[in-house]
Amino acid sequence: MVEDECIAVGACCAQLLWIMRQIRDLGLNLKDVPIKCDNNSTINITKNPVQHSHTKHISSSSLYTRSCRKGHVILEFVSTYYQLVDSFTKALNEDRFNFIRQELGMLNLDAGIEVDSQRHVA
Repeated sequence: MVEDECIAVGACCAQLLWIMRQIRDLGLNLKDVPIKCDNNSTINITKNPVQHSHTKHISSSSLYTRSCRKGHVILEFVSTYYQLVDSFTKALNEDRFNFIRQELGMLNLDAGIEVDSQRHVA
């Protein structure tokens, strides 16, 4: 599980660095961009990659996660409850999905249509 999270963080960091370069070309300079992770082991391995037989094969030593250690990207812990990406990767019950949708600032278009149709009918 930690290996998968490390690979995902490395891929996320690579994409984030590419976006930061594109934005820098437009004249804006972003610093300390956060990546949220709900796995403390992954955060610890990324911040301090100990050359241990269990972590040698993990991509935490890649150039991308080195940028995390240099301070271009900050890896932050977030509780699993507030891991908003779950709406894209897991099957959720309606209450959990609505909570995440609200936290992301997404509108519920179905609710708006129902309210409008009730107003027209009444």
